[in-house]
Amino acid sequence: KFHVTTAAGEVLFKSDPFAFAAERPPETASIVFESRFEWSDQDWMEQRQARDPLRVPFSIYECHIGSWKKNLSYREIAHELSDYVTKLGFTHIEFLPIAEHPFRGSWGYQVSAYFAPSSRFGDPDDFRYLVNHMHRCGIGVIADWVPAHFPKDDFALARFDGDPLYEHSDPRVAEQPDWGTLTFDFGRPEVRNFLVANALWWIEEFHLDGLRVDAVSSMLYLNFSREPGEWAPNVHGGSEDLEAVSLLKELNTIVYARNPSVLMIGEESTAWPGVSRPVYMGGLGFGAKWNLGWMHDTLKYLKTPPQDRAREQRRLTFGPLYQWDENFVLPLSHDEVVHGKGSLFGKMPAANAIIHLRALFAWMWAHPGRPLLFMGGEFGQIREWSHDRELDWELLGKSDHLQLQDLVSLLNQLRNRHRAFWELDFDKDGFEWFDADEDGRGCFSFRRYSADRAETVLCTANFSAESHKVALPPGEWKVLMDTMAAKTWGTRDDEIDLSPSNVVWLVPIP
Repeated sequence: KFHVTTAAGEVLFKSDPFAFAAERPPETASIVFESRFEWSDQDWMEQRQARDPLRVPFSIYECHIGSWKKNLSYREIAHELSDYVTKLGFTHIEFLPIAEHPFRGSWGYQVSAYFAPSSRFGDPDDFRYLVNHMHRCGIGVIADWVPAHFPKDDFALARFDGDPLYEHSDPRVAEQPDWGTLTFDFGRPEVRNFLVANALWWIEEFHLDGLRVDAVSSMLYLNFSREPGEWAPNVHGGSEDLEAVSLLKELNTIVYARNPSVLMIGEESTAWPGVSRPVYMGGLGFGAKWNLGWMHDTLKYLKTPPQDRAREQRRLTFGPLYQWDENFVLPLSHDEVVHGKGSLFGKMPAANAIIHLRALFAWMWAHPGRPLLFMGGEFGQIREWSHDRELDWELLGKSDHLQLQDLVSLLNQLRNRHRAFWELDFDKDGFEWFDADEDGRGCFSFRRYSADRAETVLCTANFSAESHKVALPPGEWKVLMDTMAAKTWGTRDDEIDLSPSNVVWLVPIP
């Protein structure tokens, strides 16, 4: 540690902000570490350079390393997790924050050593092994990254020389009231360099394929979670944090200039315009944005008992009205299965919860945007997620939970195979309503198109409590996927019978 004598004569012992490794918590010293790892993912990295992440198949499995299965190291989970993700058909895995953090209950969102992978699971080369192995298995790796705030632990960044150094000196800005943490001073050149360099470090030194930038909304607004009198307006009298906006634009500009094939994803929960638009067009420069509005509306609709959903139908039809404003990721994330919110299974109507989950996933995977699913959701985890225990894998001994997992695998396989699902994911020309449920029956149908219009997929859904005959566009259609059968079957030419909470994908017969 650094031995720091402050201007006031106070003696502090501080870990190195730029340390490449750290002691395993609760110990807090920095460790001198020199990597000796030899990468063998050259094929993946070369292929990545030739791909646009917005124009290729893309689905994300979100994972917390410490609780997917207990007591696995980076090297151990590399093999088990890669096999599992390959079986499920996800193209990418997204890890909750990897950087060292003192409080395990923060899940990594309160970072103390920004350049050091958490020593709970091994050393930095062990983490490199995990990424390298994923790439050799054809799986991309994204990690959550936290530039908005940091904890107050006295061994880390807080009051590093006895006074605010990394944090803002204005107490109206320095405190992050939601999490009891400190906010970075985004206007200070040294702090901006620290954060931009750190993002590049994870991408370039650990070969990450992207970063999901956490809590962007809290950075953008001076009055985020603050009452009147607890914040000061910017020079124009507004609530926007102009220094944070400038930092985010600088961050994305530099990252994409050096690594054009990665994906920077912003978690932004307001209507801030242009989050995933280029900086030269006035945007923040992210490649994609979490669609939290879609998530809230869709879960609200599916949580409603089927017989009462008619009054909620706009929650499913509203999304496409703004879908093309951003490049959206559709997140059913860790945030929705903690803090008393219950599991995805628990959010569904109690009768036939698994059937409702099957319908939710089939609707989500067909919808424009890139699907993201937090671990456990794929087999209907019943209990709310806890970082203190591993997933309830024994549920896979029950046929309905195993069949749900099989359905997720099938959805990924079909989505990856059919260009109509991803070539125009962020272009309005790739989507068309066929039936937006104007009669209030709870039946919806839309088409997805490939860029050359050579491929069409029709998604039709019955979210009501009764069976319905649903009209099809002219021509003959083959069923590609049926959530009740979880397999392909038959042909139809004018209509299809859909049972309650049933979603079907169809393709035209030439």
